[in-house]
Amino acid sequence: MKQAYVFPGQGSQFKGMGQDLYQSSEAAKALFERANDILGFRISDIMFEGTDEALKQTNVTQPAIFLHSVILALTSDTFEPEMVAGHSLGEFSALVSAGALSFEDGLKLVAQRADAMQKACEAQPSTMAAILGLPDAVIEEVCAGITDEIVVAANYNCPGQVVISGSIPGVEKACELLKAAGAKRALLLPVGGAFHSPLMEPAREELAAAIHAANIQAPRCPVYQNVNASPATDVAIIRENLIAQLTAPVRWTQSVENMVADGAGIFIECGPGKVLQGLVKKIASGVELKSI
Repeated sequence: MKQAYVFPGQGSQFKGMGQDLYQSSEAAKALFERANDILGFRISDIMFEGTDEALKQTNVTQPAIFLHSVILALTSDTFEPEMVAGHSLGEFSALVSAGALSFEDGLKLVAQRADAMQKACEAQPSTMAAILGLPDAVIEEVCAGITDEIVVAANYNCPGQVVISGSIPGVEKACELLKAAGAKRALLLPVGGAFHSPLMEPAREELAAAIHAANIQAPRCPVYQNVNASPATDVAIIRENLIAQLTAPVRWTQSVENMVADGAGIFIECGPGKVLQGLVKKIASGVELKSI
């Protein structure tokens, strides 16, 4: 039975995140302070004492979740992954924790990613919505049928839960059609943009150069990447999948299914919150769930 470590994405943040880690470990404290220097502002202060509103800012949220997740992994005595995966932003945390990226390079890429995504959000108003209780194929068919706006399936979170992403009129139109098709809920999400959709193309282009320039090494274990839900250890493949990730859907359901098929019996969430444990339970009910 293999141990799979999973790393959360945006939305898992909370006020006070990482503070106990900072106070209880000199190694963790040193990494937080190194991050403050790299970012040019004291993100640790915002994480520990900032308002919920401050934590919601993309340029804070993404590095904050990355830092909490990665510092937990790097300072843990029990971190021995046999496979890893991360949800969206969490894929960067997974790559650093598995040794494919250095702490410094990973943080710089996450900061660049957050800035690029924020600019793409500001360039065109857009949004996302959670669709509950419909098969994936129905959601894909409805989105594909809307040709005058951009709307796509963006996050395959678990069976019966898919997030769609696109222009505001496109997402609103899809929600109405999906409710008519039998969706239990079609809920607009309080996000600033259409993540994992073609509207993130400017951000993808901006980040591509940084990812190509980054020093990526072969990871110590397979990384199941969002784009194709497949295990990767080849640096060239990891690089291309990481670039494609911004405009492609997060195939989380498929990633967990493939990890289980490859022997994962224990899933350990590494980062703030327990969102991924809840999703994994709905995808593979027989596995053991833990958190660091």
